[in-house]
Amino acid sequence: MSNIDHFVLIGAALLLVAILASALSYRIGMPLLLVFLAVGMLAGEDGPGGIVFNDIDIAYAVGSVTLAVILLNGGLNTRSDTFRTSLRPAFVLATLGVLITCVVLGLFTAWLLDLGVVEGLLVGAVVGSTDAAAVFALLRARGLQLKERVAATLEMESGSNDPMAIFLTIAFIELLVAEHRAPNLDILPLFVQQMGMGLVAGIGGGYLLVWLTNRLSLERGMYPLLVLAGGLAIYGSTTVLGGSGFLAIYLTGVVLSHHSPRESHNILQVHNGFAWLAQIGMFLMLGLLATPTGLIADAPAAFAIALVLMFVARPIAVAVCLIPFRFPWREQLFIAWVGLRGAVPIILALFPLLAGIGQAELILDLAFFVVLISLTVQGWTIPRLARRLRLEVPAKPGPNERLELTPRPADGHAILGYHLGTSTRALGRRASDLRNSGDAWAVAVLRDGRTLMPEAAGPLAPGDWLYLVAKDADTATLGDLLVSREAPEFLDERVFFGDFILKGNAPLGAVAAQYGQPVQDGMAGMTLEQFMCAKLDEVPVVGDRVRLGKLELVIRDIRGDKITQVGLRIPTHL
Repeated sequence: MSNIDHFVLIGAALLLVAILASALSYRIGMPLLLVFLAVGMLAGEDGPGGIVFNDIDIAYAVGSVTLAVILLNGGLNTRSDTFRTSLRPAFVLATLGVLITCVVLGLFTAWLLDLGVVEGLLVGAVVGSTDAAAVFALLRARGLQLKERVAATLEMESGSNDPMAIFLTIAFIELLVAEHRAPNLDILPLFVQQMGMGLVAGIGGGYLLVWLTNRLSLERGMYPLLVLAGGLAIYGSTTVLGGSGFLAIYLTGVVLSHHSPRESHNILQVHNGFAWLAQIGMFLMLGLLATPTGLIADAPAAFAIALVLMFVARPIAVAVCLIPFRFPWREQLFIAWVGLRGAVPIILALFPLLAGIGQAELILDLAFFVVLISLTVQGWTIPRLARRLRLEVPAKPGPNERLELTPRPADGHAILGYHLGTSTRALGRRASDLRNSGDAWAVAVLRDGRTLMPEAAGPLAPGDWLYLVAKDADTATLGDLLVSREAPEFLDERVFFGDFILKGNAPLGAVAAQYGQPVQDGMAGMTLEQFMCAKLDEVPVVGDRVRLGKLELVIRDIRGDKITQVGLRIPTHL
């Protein structure tokens, strides 16, 4: 058997073990990326696998490419409507937030380990950014449905803050190589170059990919590959020219998501698979690279650095950056806690090794330990914290299956498939009657292995598969009728939004009079939408609550920038 066959066998075995181990993580609530990292460490030289892997160049190359693939997928999953609520706070966190974290943590590290100021700041830069792979994997794999303002801010920040961390890391390495004892203004031109080129290349390249995707006639399976190849080409060319390739490829994905090119649903599905493969491969490789026995000597200092990062540096950065945006304290606390560190700090810690910095081995050990602590402590507690802070919202009901009937989703219809459960509202109704739900038309019912025409199927029953032709605009109405409600009690729509659903343009005065509640002078002529926008300091999102006397108004639906539905409930507790 040749060497390449051995590599294929070992790689496939590690991938299979990681995937099988992920099933266990769902049962015990263990963060997936920690599972993949643990599998790599067990397969490494200090584990039973005994695989020796210490090639820094290969680790850096593989880590950079896989991170680029993850960022592209993160951009593709960024909905255009999230910009309304999260673009500005995410941008500030991704730039100023990383800088504040770097300075606070860097000064502490320099004091703790008796390092120079620049060396301490280098450690702060290496671990200063939240990790896109960790945040995307945790929020999506655990099925957390957070308030849009919180989820979008976290995802956009983690997808766009790597360029700032990379810039700071490179800048401090150059200062150390030039034997500077303190930062100076020479790094500003590098910052402008990195961010400016990344911004221009990402947006320009994204529009070019949209144009190519819509213009070329290819096999369906080629469109995801076109986007992957184009994204990596934009990343590589931007990096070669001295810009931030990571920012460029993330923005490329955002532009593609915003313009919904041909086969966009197919592209997104395939790229979700690419992203999972990239995350598994990257964390397996980083686990192989680690030597747990070598971390023991630096463990106390690394643990102290991790605690300061989680409880001091990140909260200070979040509090300062979100001052102009008036986020509620619950949301600030959650955003501060979800400062997950993942692959990026370890990859950045390879930079000093490649540059021959004196404390490079120490920096790598510190970064690895901080990542382990972050994934373990923060990753394990995030779902509980979201529940305690009441930041979860009921999931938007969607189809179990979807098949686009036109190349671009915005152009036409899709076939939607729903598996009917015991709590589905449409049970007992005839499938043929659902044609009144917008422009949706039932086309088939699958029952006990038989395919039935809607007119012949009779009343819908649990276990049926119902297929309809519908537009995207109809999915919300169909979801209310056809999706089985299996959420926890506190996320039940009637518990969360209340028993009564009002229109956003309903007059406040009439609602208040109906329920005998007082209204402040000058507000009686407002609509519910105007009243809630006046009371909320931030951009409104689904799940925001406003008191009206003893009642509670809860935003249930937003279309564009308009509040279209408001739930009315009488809270049993505050």
